[in-house]
Amino acid sequence: MSEIQEILQKLLENKISREEAERLLKANLIEEVGDVAKLDVFRKTRTGIPEVIFAKNKDPQILIGIISGFLKSKKFAIISRYNEEQRTIILENFSKNNNYVIKINDLGKIIVINESSFKFTKKRGIVGVITAGSSDIPIATEAEVIVKAMGCEVISSYDVGIAGIHRIFTPLSTMIKNGVHVIIVCAGMEGTLPGVVAALVDVPVIGVPISSGYGLGEKGKGALITMLQSCSPGLLVVNIDNGFGAGYAAGIINRVIKRGKST
Repeated sequence: MSEIQEILQKLLENKISREEAERLLKANLIEEVGDVAKLDVFRKTRTGIPEVIFAKNKDPQILIGIISGFLKSKKFAIISRYNEEQRTIILENFSKNNNYVIKINDLGKIIVINESSFKFTKKRGIVGVITAGSSDIPIATEAEVIVKAMGCEVISSYDVGIAGIHRIFTPLSTMIKNGVHVIIVCAGMEGTLPGVVAALVDVPVIGVPISSGYGLGEKGKGALITMLQSCSPGLLVVNIDNGFGAGYAAGIINRVIKRGKST
């Protein structure tokens, strides 16, 4: 008897409650791809966001198997940080199938594949996305894809860093007027902008250090330290270049806010 059958049998025999059975099923439903990958296809059920396939360093053929597993079980797949070889083989394997819609964001290195009948559920939350400079846009677009996959609307404004501080006020005012619940701010170099934004708004701000800069604070280290040391309350910080993590966090914040309003 499989683990799932045991859980269902205990439920039928009234040895566990329906709620406990649901919790156990959510914790144990994992799909395997050969001997190399275990797909957490029910992560969205547990946490509100599906597992994203991190393509970096994955063999292209193994990657195709993982994507196929997601499409079979969840009707969509999100692939991040792919290289050109992986991009080519993904298109070769899935673009000829008219049942699939493929959206490629080469700037953010993220691909969304879904069945043509599938649509992400809209949650009506709103997330603002700001970049200090144009070098920060690739990571910002990765965050945007994740936020949209979690059902939120996105309002974006790029290249409004503190070198021209006057540029931040109009887009920030627009975001607040439109009722954003959380703002993601991507910044490299010294990474000051997230702290400035957090000091101006009454919603959570997620700072994303970007791996630009040079000298002692190169590769985003200076930006990360600045954000972590900020005296602005309400500023949360993810790791360097972690657009995915910022998008995930923003989506979860929105989900909790909307849940509170609905109750």
